[in-house]
Formats: sequence, structure tokens, C-alpha cells
Amino acid sequence: MKGIKQPSLLDLGEPKIDLDFPGIVRIDLGEGAWVEHLPNWLKGHQDLFETLRETTGWRRQERQMYDQVIEVPRLIAKLPDDGPGDPLVDAMGESLSKRYGVKFDSIMLAYYRDGNDSVAWHGDKLKNKVDAHVATVSTGSPRAFRIRLLSGGPSRDFSLGWGDLLVMGGTCQKTCEHTVPKLSNAEPRISIIFRHHYQLLL
Repeated sequence: MKGIKQPSLLDLGEPKIDLDFPGIVRIDLGEGAWVEHLPNWLKGHQDLFETLRETTGWRRQERQMYDQVIEVPRLIAKLPDDGPGDPLVDAMGESLSKRYGVKFDSIMLAYYRDGNDSVAWHGDKLKNKVDAHVATVSTGSPRAFRIRLLSGGPSRDFSLGWGDLLVMGGTCQKTCEHTVPKLSNAEPRISIIFRHHYQLLL
């Protein structure tokens, strides 16, 4: 995993994003899959983290696992159904839509309360889209994010938090899987997840 970052003044102050995406890096994962990574895209993330944590109606999620129903170890929400969100979240979606040529019309939140909250290896279900984009902006403290090809090989590891942006694109949701593993002594994190259903007419 990439080195753990130290907090800075960029974490505080009025939240804002840079519409030019300076310094964003694309990483080819193979088999048509790629990710783009931009640390600290969201400046002043801590205020947005607190706003979302306090104003969102968080829900528990259950999944069928073989012959039993288990509780997913994190809280989730959908905007605007479960909370007012924030105008900056809408601005993020509009900016990402312009950059990637898709309409990000679904906004989910995932709240990792501590190091016991996690998500197992999986690929997002996007109605059989071969080429799909999933963009995540991480607020709060960083957590490990790992992604790997289903065909084998080592994972690519990132430390995501403090306003970082990570976009999965190409065949990622078909050829790769990703996870946020448990981490002892982790502080809270909220990820803002943008997905799309329709292509933009450009």
C-alpha cells in the first residue's frame, strides 16, 4: 500500500474542489480496466465529513450469505433519499460527469465508523455494463482500498481519505474486484460514491 499520508491544512477550511483535476494519474490495470487517482481533490474535506455524518439518515444493510442473512459491517445511505447532502456533492457529480462523459445520476454514501467496518472483495453490479465509471471521494480518515484482476495477480493498493478521488473505469466492474479491509484503530471515514446509468449525448 502507498505510504500513509499526514494531515495538513488542506483538510480544514471551506470545502472546495478543483475543476481542472490537476495531477490526476491514470493507472492501467490490464484487460481494459483502469483507475484514476487524485489525492486531496476535495480541499477542506473535514467540514463536509461532519455535515454528511450529522445530516444523513444512515441505514444498516443486510445480505444473504449462503443459508443465513448477515449484516454488512458499515452504514449506507442514498442521496437525496436519506439526507439533504450538500451543494458541493452535487458540484462534484457535475464536474465528474463533464470529465468522463457520463451522467453520474446515483449518489451513495458509505460510513465506516471504525476499523471493524469493511467491505469484502466484490465488483459493483451495474446492469451488465462493460464500460462503466464508478467515482469515489473519500472524506475523513484514510482506509486501505485494494483492487485486483479476477484473472489473478497482485492487487493495487491505495490509502484513500482526506478528500482523495478514485475513479474506476473501463472494464473494472467486469474484470476486477475491490475491497476495503478491516483496520485496527482506524478513525471514521465516509466515502461518496457516484455511479451512472446513461451515457451523455455529447
